[in-house]
Amino acid sequence: MQEMILILDFGSQYTQLIARRLRELNTYCEIHPWNKVPTIDENVKGVILSGSPFSTRDANAPKPDLFAIKGKLPLLGVCFGAQYMAQNFGGEVLPSKIREYGRANLAFVDSSNVLMRDVNEKSQVWMSHGDTIASVPENYKVICSTADVKFAGYHIEGEETYGIQFHPEVYHSTDGASLLRNFVVDICKCSQSWTPDAFVETTVTELKEKLGDESVILGLSGGVDSSVAAVLLHHAICKNLHCIFVDNGLLRKDEFESVLESYKGMGLNVKGVNAKDKFYAALEGEKDPEKKRKAIGRVFIEVFDEESKKVANAKWLGQGTIYPDVIESVSATGGPSATIKSHHNVGGLPDYMKLQVVEPLRALFKDEVRRVGKSLDIDSAILGRHPFPGPGLGIRILGDVTAEKVRILQEADSIFINSLKEAGLYDDVWQAGVMLLPVQSVGVMGDERTYENAVALRAVSSTDGMTADWCHLPYEFLAKVSNDIINRVKGINRVTYDISSKPPATIEWE
Repeated sequence: MQEMILILDFGSQYTQLIARRLRELNTYCEIHPWNKVPTIDENVKGVILSGSPFSTRDANAPKPDLFAIKGKLPLLGVCFGAQYMAQNFGGEVLPSKIREYGRANLAFVDSSNVLMRDVNEKSQVWMSHGDTIASVPENYKVICSTADVKFAGYHIEGEETYGIQFHPEVYHSTDGASLLRNFVVDICKCSQSWTPDAFVETTVTELKEKLGDESVILGLSGGVDSSVAAVLLHHAICKNLHCIFVDNGLLRKDEFESVLESYKGMGLNVKGVNAKDKFYAALEGEKDPEKKRKAIGRVFIEVFDEESKKVANAKWLGQGTIYPDVIESVSATGGPSATIKSHHNVGGLPDYMKLQVVEPLRALFKDEVRRVGKSLDIDSAILGRHPFPGPGLGIRILGDVTAEKVRILQEADSIFINSLKEAGLYDDVWQAGVMLLPVQSVGVMGDERTYENAVALRAVSSTDGMTADWCHLPYEFLAKVSNDIINRVKGINRVTYDISSKPPATIEWE
């Protein structure tokens, strides 16, 4: 069994970042809601308590039962977690006299404490709380302070229990990675053995046990996630994997043919299905983004239900769902997190569809998926492909979707993506695409007045899609792309460039 760190989530916006930092240390971790703690067995090497939007002083604040954890396993409380352990075991938490948000600097560090090893005095930390620890029990030893916060960190003597009021998982905490490594490696004694190769070995074994001789229908898109999921399943069940690539009429230009071609030689059993008309019919006249997503998801399921009946012993639907999809669609923890947008491949299947879902990548971030794909020797052309949303161009056409709008957007998108490749910029961009706006504007072509569509170019840099910054593409490049789109795509007379980051914006516009 895989050793792991258990992260108990109290609804913090940073909880997933804790998981990412631990994964970067080649340490497996799982996030669970604070009120649904799994069985603590010998594989759990330590526990981290996350931050929270709640104050420990709130009547409805989370009140975790730490009886099976505190004093028995290494325990690290972050922000709310630290305040909870101070207040509920004899200390006091009060409202801060000064709001403690953003950058701060440590003024005292007990470098003899194992948690603070290689954490420098005066190093920058990231605060994000309205309360502060005013006092702690006698056996709570201060291990770091800032000028305004005496109990920035503590160690409970006699047990491997620690609390810090800042967020080491945030990049702004300059020595945060060292602190987390100290906890995971030196305190929890994790072996740092969770590597892409180890993930492949473990996952293939689990898939073999789970699926047996039953067949799996898997939807391929040509992208990184579905390709890696397909190869993992292929290693596990080989001939019982039936891959289907659906042309939903919302793909990039010539993508249906090129994707099918790219899978030749990989040994995968792939069937192409043209279902354009079904998707267009379901989207006719629909302008609401969520309803469009759900319509695309519904037809996607219907197509797979129809295809599954043609496969003997088909019991499973394989999907390339990854962690950010789950986080944005539903609360990953059952806690108070808000739904940002629904994803077509998240949320289960309708009752009429007699398939169970298997999602081998559900716990991985995008960068981890690529590393796993490299371990599986998947072609770099596939692994280096930009992410493309499951609903495709349907959520890059703002407003209702028609075949003509798809044509216009496909042409513009093709020019943008190919221009990035020709300019040597494609690999510098994490995701790029064109949005067709529900706006028409006046223009002049030759001596004639035009009244045509406007589009927005979108290019972002990111690691995992959870956050993203807009790419600073050269003005000369943008000028050329704009000129090429306007001159070559009938129906567009204005091109804009989106310079918003995520958050507050999302990568896709719908």
